[in-house]
Amino acid sequence: MTIQISIELPNDVFSALRSNPENFVQEMRLAAAVKWYEVGMLSQSKAAEIAGVSRHQFLEALHRYNVSPFQVTPEELAEELERD
Repeated sequence: MTIQISIELPNDVFSALRSNPENFVQEMRLAAAVKWYEVGMLSQSKAAEIAGVSRHQFLEALHRYNVSPFQVTPEELAEELERD
């Protein structure tokens, strides 16, 4: 099941972003999924699903947005390694 969501935007937003509505929607989905992944709200696979891309494409987007693909800090990783 899918749900369609509608938002209203000024017409000039597309020219300002050099985009058409379809590309804008795709990029907005991707940007939202990247941000939600970055703050720890989503897993990579769920973020990729929301963005409508493969996990590999999502990892490429993380790189493009300069977001780490790892959701743990170096300190958290060190703590995990100490426990093992």
